[in-house]
Amino acid sequence: MQDVPTKRTKQLAKLPPCHVVETDSPIALDRPTHAALGRLTGGISPVALSLAYSDWIQHLMLSPDKHIDLVLKAQRAWSQYLGYCIRSCADPSCASCVAPLPQDKRFKNEAWQAWPYLQIQQGFLLTQQWWQDATTNITGVSKHHEEVVSFVARQLLDTLSPANFPATNPEVLEETVATRGQNFVKGAAHLMEDLQRHIRSRPPVGTENYVVGRDVATTPGQVVFRNELIELIQYAPATDVVHPEPVLIVPAWIMKYYILDLSPENSLVRFLVGQGHTVFMVSWKNPGVEDRNFGMEDYRTRGVMTALDVVESIFPGRRIHGAGYCLGGTLLSIAAAAMARDVDDRIATLTLFAAQTDFTEAGELMLFIDEAEVGFLESIMAEKGYLDSKQMAGAFQLLRSNDLVWSAMVQNYLMGKRRPMFDLMVWNADATRMPARMHSEYLRQLFLDNDLADERYRADGRPVSLRDIRIPIFAVSTLSDHVAPWRSVYKIHAQTNADVTFVLSSGGHNAGIVNPPKNSKRFHQIATHDDLAAYLDPDSWQERAVHHDGSWWPCWQAWLTEHSGDPVGAPPMGGGRKGSVPLGDAPGTYVLAP
Repeated sequence: MQDVPTKRTKQLAKLPPCHVVETDSPIALDRPTHAALGRLTGGISPVALSLAYSDWIQHLMLSPDKHIDLVLKAQRAWSQYLGYCIRSCADPSCASCVAPLPQDKRFKNEAWQAWPYLQIQQGFLLTQQWWQDATTNITGVSKHHEEVVSFVARQLLDTLSPANFPATNPEVLEETVATRGQNFVKGAAHLMEDLQRHIRSRPPVGTENYVVGRDVATTPGQVVFRNELIELIQYAPATDVVHPEPVLIVPAWIMKYYILDLSPENSLVRFLVGQGHTVFMVSWKNPGVEDRNFGMEDYRTRGVMTALDVVESIFPGRRIHGAGYCLGGTLLSIAAAAMARDVDDRIATLTLFAAQTDFTEAGELMLFIDEAEVGFLESIMAEKGYLDSKQMAGAFQLLRSNDLVWSAMVQNYLMGKRRPMFDLMVWNADATRMPARMHSEYLRQLFLDNDLADERYRADGRPVSLRDIRIPIFAVSTLSDHVAPWRSVYKIHAQTNADVTFVLSSGGHNAGIVNPPKNSKRFHQIATHDDLAAYLDPDSWQERAVHHDGSWWPCWQAWLTEHSGDPVGAPPMGGGRKGSVPLGDAPGTYVLAP
């Protein structure tokens, strides 16, 4: 372990040890009971679901107008559907009853446009539409409970989709005829193989072809620092001269860092060093039970602040471009606000990739977060000391069950075809755990109480305010983000006293960020808002922002260059007056730990 003798690290030694608040009950049966129940429910609180269902059904029973409206809508839908079935028999190209949502690709294949499958999928979509009406816009139901009930109804209906059954899926039937039933034989073999891997806690088929350090996370570099929470990687320069200000990237600890250093053609790190930037990357430790007491303040002080200290020791006197992804961006924003409060000006610019600083509209993840659910998770984590990676992965899969669960099952087990593995899928399967204390604090302070946006969040024992941030900000959001919706990310405009360059990119939470210039199918909008100008709401911004085809990466690189000094000679790897001796080659050891 290599320590940096700075004022910051000396202060850390004086911090009180973290601890998890335990129950005062001398019997203490609640948490073991909840933990045992959590193993059966996949971590979902049955109390939270029952409260949402009770709120919905009781208010629905007391809403006669809604009853009448739903009956009338059902009558109209059936009348419309029967008329459509008759018309479509004579003219298959006649106008449909209902169109699937833009993101619903289950019925895109031409085979679904022929009788009787066209009628089957239209009946399903009409049923889905009716249930959406039945679970929303009921007077008296809380917004959160309405969203939970609507989501659960959608999940249950998706299990009954005609696309999931061989007899009602024309694509499966065509494949069955073409292969003489061999698709089901292969599918059964795939199912048995996947079950065996699941029981043995092995990664999905195909991941063995992507080895970390050989196929992904291959940008040359050195680990220049290691403590109990992070390894800090410095990447080797790829140009003779570099921009003087180094770039420090802070990824989220719910993911392995190499999403930003995938295969060489998809690596943001490789792109940056190829453009003359010196890049440092935080690689978080995958925590175990011994790390249960790490809290959010530990992640800030022993993670972000320590990384800044190390970079400063290697490049004394130089300011640093800070960049954070997802929760890493939220944590970096907290650190930047605390530094501004304490008149620490080491950060030159702040870049946020799909990172929220206000959690009032935090997307569909909020479906899993209320007092009942958080209390349930805390009981589960108290037993293990961490949140298991499978529970986190399961929650994300539920948010996109059509793409990540049902369509994959159809392809693997009914069509008998393995989807080809690629680097982003491999990274997605390489899940991480969450320390009990940190995850509890993160859920309560950020999601439940929104302390950061409301200026109650404390760093070093004192509240921080994002309004203290006055350095230039580059914020990236994505159109299809279920985790950090772009309108939520956009709130950074109103929260800081900074000039904000905002990007809205095509793609989702991950694919919209892993967006190399070679990808011609991507597009983005970009505009800079002067802090002294009048506020512009997100929809007005979207109407006015300049549209560009291609990746946003070159725009960010140009922005970094604009806020950097004149190029200088390539830097040393580690070293410096107070710096760190390289401890080994990238990608380091923490990223390899299971």
